Amino acid sequence: MSRKSECVSLGPTQPDLRSPLLGPGAGVSNNPEKICIDDMLQRYCGEFGFWQLRHFVLTSLAWALEAFHTMVMIFADREPAWQCSSAGCSSEAKSVCQLEPGSWEWIGGARSSTVAEFGLICGQKYKVGLVQSLFFGGCMIGAGVFGHLSDSKLGRKGSLLVVCIMNAIFGCLTAMSPYYWTYALLRLLTGFSTGGVGLCAFVLATEPVGPTKRGIAGMSTFYFFSGGIAILSGIAYIFKSWRSLYIASSIPSVLFVVIILPFVSESPRWYLIRGKMNWAMNTMHRIAITNGKHLPDGTLLALDEEANSVTDKVHRDSKTESESRAAITGSLVDVLRLPLTRIRLLLAVAINFLCSVVYYGLSLNVVNLGTNLYLNVLLNAVAEMPAFFLTAILLDKFGRKPLAIGTQWFSGVFCIVGSLLKGYGTWKIFRMVCGIMGIFGMAGTYNLLFVYTVELFPTVVRNAALGCATQAAQMGAILSPFVVVMGNGIPFVVFGVCGIAGGILAFYLPETLNKPLYDTMAGMEDGEISRMVV
Repeated sequence: MSRKSECVSLGPTQPDLRSPLLGPGAGVSNNPEKICIDDMLQRYCGEFGFWQLRHFVLTSLAWALEAFHTMVMIFADREPAWQCSSAGCSSEAKSVCQLEPGSWEWIGGARSSTVAEFGLICGQKYKVGLVQSLFFGGCMIGAGVFGHLSDSKLGRKGSLLVVCIMNAIFGCLTAMSPYYWTYALLRLLTGFSTGGVGLCAFVLATEPVGPTKRGIAGMSTFYFFSGGIAILSGIAYIFKSWRSLYIASSIPSVLFVVIILPFVSESPRWYLIRGKMNWAMNTMHRIAITNGKHLPDGTLLALDEEANSVTDKVHRDSKTESESRAAITGSLVDVLRLPLTRIRLLLAVAINFLCSVVYYGLSLNVVNLGTNLYLNVLLNAVAEMPAFFLTAILLDKFGRKPLAIGTQWFSGVFCIVGSLLKGYGTWKIFRMVCGIMGIFGMAGTYNLLFVYTVELFPTVVRNAALGCATQAAQMGAILSPFVVVMGNGIPFVVFGVCGIAGGILAFYLPETLNKPLYDTMAGMEDGEISRMVV
């Protein structure tokens, strides 16, 4: 079955049928064309012109905000260096736990980090990991909540607005925490709002992009996340106090809401499934005009299930149909009800969980290089970018599925090799290289999974499914620190097994390269069945 037969249908011939967006003097089309968004982008509006480029860059800046609120814990919760302050202190001691209280002091003062101010050392050291787990736990909850809200009433842009405002508020309140448990609670709330930033920004940035350009565009969003980490290392170097650092890392969220977000458009796909046909068509006309293209007056948007119908048996007034259409909604219940999407969701959840364990686990292991903390975080962020670049180049050449398998196995093999190497002498350097190569491969996988997951589900449940997969990834992030503390070669063994297992599971996912991005559950089911028949 051709793309045209899937997405295009000609409505019934009606006299004096005019575009609902134009006035009485508009041209008349006796044979209106109803096509899905992907076909309209490819044939009339442009897949990735200036409009999509501007929209993509402005929206993807939100990823830097997510990086700020996520990675700020590296600097705020660090254990500062210490020095002796009295004769009863020995500078040769490996830990302050071996020294008498009052015989030593923190370099930089007690306000340099939460560890120093709240006394999170010795028997209280577990509280540092607890705060990190609470943050990722909040991300897991927030991803599900805002994934649903962005598919339903709030929309993509509305949800992004809400989470950015919440991040700014909770971030500034965190800087005023008087006690540890207040700090932990606010980090949990910050995680709740942060969990919705990435997925809302990703879907909003990629949905108006044409099908042949969507993969590279989706992969490119993560440059903004890595760039945010790199910028954060510079911010942390300037603001040494953890309280001032939280304020400095929260102000950009306010600037994004006030300066950037007003120039970002809502997704036309969301308008379409919510029955806001006029708004969707207005957006498509703006895309065409800005890209220097022409969208014919008689061309109208249609959902997959409508475009798949060659014969329209129900005759309606064109203007009424365009201005109001019953909103189509969906939820995870609908995803689980349909066998096709149920299998995809379970596989996506499992793969995202395994990849997150490896990605965050290796990130924590790399921090143990013993170098300057600020420089180390900067180098870690920069090291991920070549993986993003190579994966983006190969994405449309080899497809999503082969890359998902290959990058996970690449990471898994290096982790297995790293587990066989000694942890001292020259072998320590080789183990470090294996860790870097492991995170290089998994960074590409982690990036690819967002694109892959988005294309596996229709618009009506896309953010809900992506939110569910993101929840699984956050659960992996919560567990990864506990794997790292096992020490020796055990973490590398676990990471290697997770990488290999994730690659095996990816075998059971369908290829989505150059396949239509469906709008409804019925449209996906009909389209996939037709494809199987052909």
